[in-house]
Amino acid sequence: MRIIPAIDIINGKCVRLSKGDYSTQIVYNEDPLEVAKEFEANGLQYLHLVDLDGAKSKHIVNHQVLNRIATYTSLKIDFGGGLKSNEDLKIAFNSGASQVTGGSIALDNRILFLQWLTTYGPEKIILGADVRDRNIATHGWKENSNMDVLDFINGFLPYQLQYVICTDIAKDGMLQGTSVELYKEIISETSIKLIASGGVSSMEDLFALEEIGCEAAIVGKAIYEHKVKLSELLKLC
Repeated sequence: MRIIPAIDIINGKCVRLSKGDYSTQIVYNEDPLEVAKEFEANGLQYLHLVDLDGAKSKHIVNHQVLNRIATYTSLKIDFGGGLKSNEDLKIAFNSGASQVTGGSIALDNRILFLQWLTTYGPEKIILGADVRDRNIATHGWKENSNMDVLDFINGFLPYQLQYVICTDIAKDGMLQGTSVELYKEIISETSIKLIASGGVSSMEDLFALEEIGCEAAIVGKAIYEHKVKLSELLKLC
């Protein structure tokens, strides 16, 4: 199972939220590049970089942070947050993203998201399936839909979708464990490579995700709050 540390960006700074609530933000480092270099120095190869300003503004904002990290590290970066147009996507890839994640756009403009899958290939485009009580939530988790997560994912499988990041919003940033049962259901009912996100609080949580067949797991606050050590994560990799 791949381990993907996370950096969330607000005003160019490395922050973490609880349940996606912007009022709960904690700044962990003024310089995200410094954090990314620490991940790389500890042997990690991947990074989940989220433009929270972009998610709120509905267009890419922190592409310069992406560019700096891509330029000064060799991390393979999945970038998400505010990608709503072809221009946003071009900026993300030109700034050094290896993959991009589209969530709100896949619900709001399905045709455009399918064009991205066709144009860039399913290895480059990740579906972001952020859920609140199983239903997809969009636009920085501010808006709720009546779309069940399995229906959402299954709707893209005929178009060679490969990767899905599924975040249970109720778990995100809470350090209280992950939604193992939901992930197990998704894996058993679909053919996608599932990237679990939200709630990791210990190495035991990661072992459980690996056991059910997650392709990767994103780890955020557990790193910043020293619930897991980077050296331990490398051993799991």
